Amino acid sequence: MTDYVPPKVWTWDTENGGTFASINRPIAGATHDQQLPVGEHPLQVYSLATPNGQKVTILLEELLALGHSGAEYDAWLIKIGDGDQFGSGFVGVNPNSKIPALLDRSGATPIRVFESGAILQYLAEKFGAFFPTEPAARAECLSWLFWQMGSAPYLGGGFGHFYAYAPSKMEYAINRFAMETKRQLDVLDQRLAVSEYIAGDEYTIADIAIWPWYGGLVKGRLYGAAEFLAVHEYTHVLRWADAIEARPAVQRGRRVNRVSGEPAEQLAERHSASDLD
Repeated sequence: MTDYVPPKVWTWDTENGGTFASINRPIAGATHDQQLPVGEHPLQVYSLATPNGQKVTILLEELLALGHSGAEYDAWLIKIGDGDQFGSGFVGVNPNSKIPALLDRSGATPIRVFESGAILQYLAEKFGAFFPTEPAARAECLSWLFWQMGSAPYLGGGFGHFYAYAPSKMEYAINRFAMETKRQLDVLDQRLAVSEYIAGDEYTIADIAIWPWYGGLVKGRLYGAAEFLAVHEYTHVLRWADAIEARPAVQRGRRVNRVSGEPAEQLAERHSASDLD
């Protein structure tokens, strides 16, 4: 515990420390002029292979595996540590300055789509795949898709930040968010005890949204926290995570815009299917 007392009016301390201190700020908008590159394919993705970024490239690779040639895409690297997300071109596609962002140039007027959940739903509807049409199944899929949108900030910005990135370890914060993360894992584990996939018997965008975060967590890829969180307890989540990871399109998609880890798993930019071969 500390003796910190919040001031009456908060002011921005640019020296607040932490791994991402240099890119965190309390204002929006562009900080510099930087136009985005545009490739030859209908879909332009601007991203980084974080869990949120992986969602979109995994779905695109899954669509291509189904034979949807219109899902061909260029994936451009956005180096968030360098502040690329604050360039004027990126802000024009995503005013929230977060990856991933999508520009669909297949029609007469380009369409921008930002926020990973919105991109997944947009692409699934555009190509009629991985998104149920029957009303009850569709509602279940959307419910779990938005569960991920609401839950993952507690995992990433909460637990991940205080456990792995904060400048000092805070017992209260780590305990608070570890408890919530384990509760979320239990929600998934109980669901997957009675369902092959998250939304039912079929693989959907709900799985694609949830897997990079919670599959990555139980597979030991996030925050070095697998032992700390005793992820071996969540046997149904582990079964599901392994099944998703075995999909060739998932293996391809998670490599796109990756610039860390094993060199064989990295691909800074993707402009052709052959780039992944």
